[in-house]
Amino acid sequence: MRDLHLPLNQTQRVRLEAALHELQTLAPAAASAAAVTVADNIPVNHEDNILKGHGTTDQDGEVVATLCGVVERVNKLVYVRTLRARYKPEVGDIIVGRVIEIAPKRWRLEINFSQDAVLMLSSMNLPDGIQRRRTAVDELNMRSIFEENDVVCAEVRGFQHDGSLHLQARSQKYGKLQRGQLLTVPAYLVKRRKLHFHHLEQYDVDLILGCNGFIWVGEHVVVREIAELKEDEQKLSAEAETFTPIETRRHICRLANAVRVLSALGFTLTVELIIQTAEASVSSNVEINDMLGAEFYVQTAEREAKRRGDLLGKKR
Repeated sequence: MRDLHLPLNQTQRVRLEAALHELQTLAPAAASAAAVTVADNIPVNHEDNILKGHGTTDQDGEVVATLCGVVERVNKLVYVRTLRARYKPEVGDIIVGRVIEIAPKRWRLEINFSQDAVLMLSSMNLPDGIQRRRTAVDELNMRSIFEENDVVCAEVRGFQHDGSLHLQARSQKYGKLQRGQLLTVPAYLVKRRKLHFHHLEQYDVDLILGCNGFIWVGEHVVVREIAELKEDEQKLSAEAETFTPIETRRHICRLANAVRVLSALGFTLTVELIIQTAEASVSSNVEINDMLGAEFYVQTAEREAKRRGDLLGKKR
């Protein structure tokens, strides 16, 4: 909400404030009880020989929070998890990045992190699909695979000695992303889940929720086996010259605007919530451009407050 600047009239402002207040009151009591700000005391049992982790310090025999966030406890470890923080990569994260430099045997990618990520030539599948040692010819042909400003999907493999990320793209589902939109949202709005690749069949659109806050909405791409790729090479090259259907473009723009609205309101981005927001705009006869207007922001906040209220009522 800090970055939300809308030309709201008085009625819309009152409605938006009421919806946000209701969302705040619907927050779980356990989460609000565990929330701390800077200099708050964290209740612990000193007889358990607890370990003070990130976001905590010892002051006059008490454990005090040095960050604003939620207190987490893992066995004897007590630490504070910040709710609004920059992307902190972990091994196995699915990320979306943009190529900014082609270096010897590697590509450098911007991934919304304090340092650039590195994708080695040896850490990805070659276009021919053959598993072999990379040669000088492969290095000379790197620009034919990825070039500057290309959008790439990859997986975090590990960390290098200088703190930068080492990526890998050894699967057909990873690689270059085309015919879509790249959106940047705060990384804390994308939670780590088992599945970050989503094929929205009703729209024929691929949605990739990158853990680093980069979200891709683009035309669906069928993942083919290596043998099929060789057999259909001419067919695929012909398809590459065609354009994305206008209806698919509309779906991409509508879903992308749904992501923008939810991100501006500070809602956690899930595929279900994105689809619900896009379908709500269709059912309300809201044009794609009008989704970024003040009225649709207010309607989305009210709809989410009602949904959470209904869920809480069912649990009771």
